[in-house]
Amino acid sequence: GKYSDVLERGFHYLEVSQVREEVPLLSRHYRHRSVGAWPFSTRDHGWPISDCTAEGLKAALALQALQADGGLPSASSISLGEERLSQAVAVILSLQNSDGGWATYELQRGPALVEALNPSETFHGIMVDYPYVECTSACIQALVAFTAQYPSSAMASEISAAVQKGIAYVKKVQRPDGSWKGSWAVCFTYATWFGVEALVAMGEAASAPVDKACAFLYSKQRSDGGWGESFQSCVQMEWVEAEAGQVVNTAWALIALLKAGVDRPAPHRDAIEKGVQFLKAKQQPNGDWPLEGVKGVFNANCAISYHSYKNVFPIWALALYEKLCAH
Repeated sequence: GKYSDVLERGFHYLEVSQVREEVPLLSRHYRHRSVGAWPFSTRDHGWPISDCTAEGLKAALALQALQADGGLPSASSISLGEERLSQAVAVILSLQNSDGGWATYELQRGPALVEALNPSETFHGIMVDYPYVECTSACIQALVAFTAQYPSSAMASEISAAVQKGIAYVKKVQRPDGSWKGSWAVCFTYATWFGVEALVAMGEAASAPVDKACAFLYSKQRSDGGWGESFQSCVQMEWVEAEAGQVVNTAWALIALLKAGVDRPAPHRDAIEKGVQFLKAKQQPNGDWPLEGVKGVFNANCAISYHSYKNVFPIWALALYEKLCAH
């Protein structure tokens, strides 16, 4: 296909960045298991991260399925093999907390009470690793995708129990207005996308939590068809409107609405169509989208600009629209 070379090189990165060796003296240094995980950057980074591992696993499974369906040349093998994929699953399972949620690097090892000892003037919630809806959703999606390709896995029953606990956590932390609060990007549009994705992965697209999430997104759509959310949403932990519609927030909202189902009652399809037109109008003649407000965040107060977001997510949203809504 047109992008076969790009996908094959992407698979190579997945292959070389998966952690293959355990950290020496694991218990002595209070480290979580690492073999099979994907870290935040390269293999040498070494620390297992739940959602990086989940996204790595999802990508590996998707490429493997694409090749099996004839979408990639068969000359080169695009597969990590069941053993390595299973190692990733084992890491994900080992990172699930007792409340059903997933944190980032490790299990939650203490209560929120220890935040009283937080020495930082900037970072919020750093004393222990808390569960997050984004990490939980990514892990649920990855485990469901693995089960679809390997239904006879020896871990099948453990996976089933884990995703049931995980989706219960997702439902528990949904806010009364139908949204979820984001911790790793700005903010409610981002996390609401993850909440919807988890429910859809579990076969619950037609459910009250998804209905509420869609209603929340309808309520935040601007008159120009876009969604715009300020970084201050993360700081204040309440929705703060941006000065203008933002392509990245719009893409996240659109993906959530599209995944929820395109045939929902009004105003669902109208909201989707307006959002799509907003993204198309914002695209520049060279195919690029403009860099707008900061969209990355960590620990509530630390903004980070991921420049690829302005292209990755609009392309993702528009491609999904063409797949689901093309006549």
